Amino acid sequence: MTMKLFLYLFMVINFQNLISAHYTHQWAVHINGGQDVADEVANDHGFINHGLIFEDYYLFSHSGVEKRSLTPNSKTNARLDDDERVHWAEQQEARKRVKRDLKYLDNDPLWPKMWYLNRGNGLDMNVIPAWNDGITGKGAVVTILDDGLEKDHPDLVQNYDPLASYDVNNQDSDPSPRYDMVDSNRHGTRCAGEVAATSNNSICALGIAHGAQVGGVRMLDGDVTDAVEARSLSLNPQHIDIYSASWGPDDDGKTVDGPGELATRAFIEGVTKGRSGKGSIFVWASGNGGRDHDNCNCDGYTNSIYSLSISSATEKGQVPWYSEACSSTLATTYSSGALGDRQVVTTDLRHSCTSSHTGTSASAPLAAGICALALEANQNLTWRDMQHIVVRTARPENLIANDWQTNGVGRNVSHSFGYGLMDAHAMVKLAKRWTTVPEQHKCEITAPQGTKPIPAKSSTTLELDVSDCPGVEVLEHVQAKLTIYSQRRGDLNIQLTSPMGTKVTLLANRLHDNSRSGFTFWPFMSVHSWGENPKGQWLLEIHNDGRLLAEFRNWNMTFYGTVTEPTYDLENGGSNPALTSKTFADEFSHNSVDEVSPNWKVGAENRKDTLEVEEEEKSTTKSSCAKLSGNMCLECRKGYTLIEGFCLKSCPEKLFPSPNERVRCLPCHYTCKNCKGSLDYDCTECYDDAKLYNISSNEKYCYPIKLIPNISKVQKLEYFIIITVVLIVVVLSIYLCMKKKNQDHNYEIVKDIRSIEKNVQNKLYDEVNSDSD
Repeated sequence: MTMKLFLYLFMVINFQNLISAHYTHQWAVHINGGQDVADEVANDHGFINHGLIFEDYYLFSHSGVEKRSLTPNSKTNARLDDDERVHWAEQQEARKRVKRDLKYLDNDPLWPKMWYLNRGNGLDMNVIPAWNDGITGKGAVVTILDDGLEKDHPDLVQNYDPLASYDVNNQDSDPSPRYDMVDSNRHGTRCAGEVAATSNNSICALGIAHGAQVGGVRMLDGDVTDAVEARSLSLNPQHIDIYSASWGPDDDGKTVDGPGELATRAFIEGVTKGRSGKGSIFVWASGNGGRDHDNCNCDGYTNSIYSLSISSATEKGQVPWYSEACSSTLATTYSSGALGDRQVVTTDLRHSCTSSHTGTSASAPLAAGICALALEANQNLTWRDMQHIVVRTARPENLIANDWQTNGVGRNVSHSFGYGLMDAHAMVKLAKRWTTVPEQHKCEITAPQGTKPIPAKSSTTLELDVSDCPGVEVLEHVQAKLTIYSQRRGDLNIQLTSPMGTKVTLLANRLHDNSRSGFTFWPFMSVHSWGENPKGQWLLEIHNDGRLLAEFRNWNMTFYGTVTEPTYDLENGGSNPALTSKTFADEFSHNSVDEVSPNWKVGAENRKDTLEVEEEEKSTTKSSCAKLSGNMCLECRKGYTLIEGFCLKSCPEKLFPSPNERVRCLPCHYTCKNCKGSLDYDCTECYDDAKLYNISSNEKYCYPIKLIPNISKVQKLEYFIIITVVLIVVVLSIYLCMKKKNQDHNYEIVKDIRSIEKNVQNKLYDEVNSDSD
């Protein structure tokens, strides 16, 4: 009874999670040998093979398994695990993913003009000069990952690309949305119109890249599983240039979530193999959780180094009420603001148009369209080239925020706006002269281990000295992977300061985040040190602003960058170091490096030989990795475990080795610090605020310490209830027995009376008959 009581409490606390996540009847399966072998495996185990997710990974479904279940089907999974042809299999769990438009009524009239494209004076996306140069996105292909695309819309049909379209929900080639009374699946059609609505046809709106091809992937109108996301992110990567996504985990200020194993693999495959090796370009909306004090660094899609994360600005250049501030946002485009501020004009369902597209959902497609313009100007741009060009051309002026700062190499950057407002014409001009960025290198440095308590209303500062970072002299992305225990995760505030003095907020307080899970190996990402040198002392400050306990466990830093600065073609084939020319800074770059900055000179010293760096990096990376894809590991050597593209000796805290001993780790139940399985009774170690209780030899739960004093009370109450029930049963039994005995006795008396009565009646009858004779 005690166990059931606490399980009930846990279920009540996490009821929202229970009703929003479930296991489906689909499996992702890794099989070598091609389609025929996969079909054989599917037939042998009663599955239907729905085809490739990406190379050697297939999507299976089983008609004998419930489409929705709160528990996994272990028997079916075990049969696949036992099959020697199957290298890995995982039942797909539906995840909550929300579209990043805003849901409030708008009664304003339709605006005939698209203010965010035609205001001029530095108050728009500066796209008209690019159009005047003949750049309209021709040759570029953009797909919208969303809830469908109305492909026969008169303003989209001319630019619709069937090769960039697919219905992952229904598994067919038609991405058309499902229609209902409230047009709930209008989101994808609206986003597509922003990118490539046809020009000069007297219909609706004008796409920012109205010469580009546009497609749609219907993937949000059904169970969104890891496999669904992976199939969407890896659709036709040799044909599609840009994937635009305006969705993600719940922007509720308490969720920490990101791509699963397959979706992570899809990102890596996309940037390493997509577009013939130049890399797929993933544009992502940064999130609409501003009102709930959310932070986009808790979203594993927007804080990925592979995504170009885009925030919003209102028409007045202010931070919108829905905007999430974080250090992973790269740049900004215009969108809606408060009621009364103008919004975005675009195509809408049922062959109509709207002037009320909103949120970061409207910002990401504008960014995707601008990237399409840059690709027409230079088809050889890699996914990293695009990010470099965005950083160098974004305009900070006319954007109002209280956190603008100048980083160590002279660039202006903000948590709300990134490097500023994207500039289409400047991007196109720079793209024409851009030379492919040097090879990306990565170095990972682990900080000295050791736990450190962070009492209530206090903070702790940790130092990491980086004396050598092979291959990385000029930074791009910085990741701090942290493991922190907290009784209330939302009380944490985490800041990182680079050796060149750039201070960023990796995580701000989240008022609604009551989770006691903390963070386990979570990669907080920053782009604010772009161009800096990583060498020197990094400072990590962790503030516990609440009244409960927190504890730092461990951290490491991962630096991505290059040995040298990128170059560009100045004039007539001449090559010069990028961003060191006064002419270039004035003409092309609104956010350039100051060539006389003393910080930049310090950061440029002590460069290592390129060949020496490459050999050193290869030796380090290959020591534990069996199969590489760029700088990310796809398979590990024996004795190592694959975690997010890295090979580790053992599973980190909160994770346990997969039972089938495949190279991966699985998450423990949220109540367990360490465990032997995924269920709540598989705990082997608890957090400091809980204690391990043995229900049986195989079942061990973590009960909160503050509730333990109540256990004896509950047990005493339980015993009292049991004794009371026993007494009641005994008394009732005695009563029923006595009642039955009395009933039997009464029955005999009644029987005797009736016998006497009958004898009397018979005697009287005889006497009457005798008298009559």
